[in-house]
Amino acid sequence: MSGIVLNVDVRPRTGTGGAREARRQGLVPGVLYGGPRGPVPISLTRKELMKALTAGKFISHMVELDYRGERQPVIPKEVQFHPVTDEPMHIDLYRVEENQLVKVEVPAHFINHEASPGLKRGGTLNVVRHTVEMWAPASAIPEEIVADLTGLDIGDTVRISAFNVPQGVEPVITNRDFVVATVAGSAAERSDEAAADAAKA
Repeated sequence: MSGIVLNVDVRPRTGTGGAREARRQGLVPGVLYGGPRGPVPISLTRKELMKALTAGKFISHMVELDYRGERQPVIPKEVQFHPVTDEPMHIDLYRVEENQLVKVEVPAHFINHEASPGLKRGGTLNVVRHTVEMWAPASAIPEEIVADLTGLDIGDTVRISAFNVPQGVEPVITNRDFVVATVAGSAAERSDEAAADAAKA
């Protein structure tokens, strides 16, 4: 649990007109999905939502909604922002239970760049997937998954099996050990190789 609690109200009006009215009042309209109650139009204060967003543990993390003393754990899935002001314009949330498995995007990070012979020789880390879609308990969504680049040379790949994944968490794709990143040669090295190949030809 992220520790974030958001106070919400049920919006009496739906549609574009209701959303505009909410924004005029300093509120952000949204929809709460999932569960037997079905979609519920809600609103929350822009100031409170901005504070939660800047906390860094909001999207794809379990937070709580407080509706007149009744609390509901939810996962924020999407926030739409104004293209000019970057203010939040709309939010989608999904009801969850603490032990429920949820599908989330988890950032992929890499350590020990300096211990990779390929990178030390001028190669570059080509990240194919900056995030990986994972199944995780709603109450234990990882902040990141991490892979060690120690010993990797040019041409080597970093597959999902190389990542330190917490217990109870697994990738959505399970039928193959897919590539997340590769160690590629530098532009100069690729140019030299191309020239050598051309000379041989």
